[in-house]
Amino acid sequence: MRNSLISKESFCNFLIEGKLADSIDFDNLYELYLLVIETINDVLTQTKNAFNLYVNHYVVIFYIINEYKFYLFSHNITDHSLINKDSEEIQVIGSLCADKYLTNEKLNFKSEAFLNKFNPPVSTLDLYLNFSLRTLESIKVKDKNASLLKDMLTKAMKMGKCILNLLTDGFETEAFSTWRTLHENECIMICLVRNGNKMFGAYFKHIRYALAYRNQIQNKDEVDKIFEQIKAEMKEHDLKSKDMKKYIEYGYLYSAKEQSEDTPLKLNFRDGVEKLAGLSNYSKVYEMASEIAHSSPLLLFSRRSYYFEITLLNLYESFFRLEVIFEAFYRSVNNKEIVQQYENMKAVYLRELHLIYAVMQKTFIKNNIRPKKS
Repeated sequence: MRNSLISKESFCNFLIEGKLADSIDFDNLYELYLLVIETINDVLTQTKNAFNLYVNHYVVIFYIINEYKFYLFSHNITDHSLINKDSEEIQVIGSLCADKYLTNEKLNFKSEAFLNKFNPPVSTLDLYLNFSLRTLESIKVKDKNASLLKDMLTKAMKMGKCILNLLTDGFETEAFSTWRTLHENECIMICLVRNGNKMFGAYFKHIRYALAYRNQIQNKDEVDKIFEQIKAEMKEHDLKSKDMKKYIEYGYLYSAKEQSEDTPLKLNFRDGVEKLAGLSNYSKVYEMASEIAHSSPLLLFSRRSYYFEITLLNLYESFFRLEVIFEAFYRSVNNKEIVQQYENMKAVYLRELHLIYAVMQKTFIKNNIRPKKS
């Protein structure tokens, strides 16, 4: 069985319409394509698995274009017309493309996953994340605080998509450690939104402190002034020189509206940011995710299904909190007519997400309940 070739005309049209190969000789690319397909077909016709005989020609073309461009760049070849169809270069590039297609597409390592991307717990949340990201991308803001919030929401939604991709690829512990970062992001956002301009101002100031600490500011006089300011502020809070890194990273917490004298905020995440965000009930699961992130034995010796379920549940819970921030932000920058479109979407899909979450929560409890000792 042989796969039908794409005609030269269709091949060229595909490159032109996709703006994939500007200034590159299409004749060379097409000859390369014929060579790669012939090599792939010769290998696949020897397989006993009929499914593997199918070749996605457009995926092959993407391998060819990127391999060809990189070859020109890495070998400093500016006049690609010097490479002819019978050259050694074409043979090398063709061999690389065939090997990569066969290995990465046909023999791609896949870890068995508990859900695929079409399953409602994944596809529904992915739909909402895509909507949110597309919406955020279209929003233009000039206010400094709003711009920061937009960037943080965008990063959070992207991490949500990343976690879903890791879960559907069968990488549960990696997804769980990524949720840890997402949780840190959401806690900071909650603190900023609740405490308003004063904390936003302090947060921006401490970003500048961090840039100076990490040698990202080139002006030495400016850096010296920043460190003088840091030391003066640390003295006000009775902090020692050993506390400088903690102050730079978490010192903005001192700008919180309310702080308990009995249990003051500490300059760390769990007893500072997470506590101020009102999410200390996640302290234990955050600690577990931290152990995974730092390659504790849990990374290797863990029950995959447990980490799959707990990651997806925590992702949903984080998303519900993020959606509240997203809605308030969305309403603040759009007119009523556009907001109504969001309301229509939310009425259907947020309700669906809550239903899915309730089902998953019951399943998790059922799967992880410990039998009583007799």
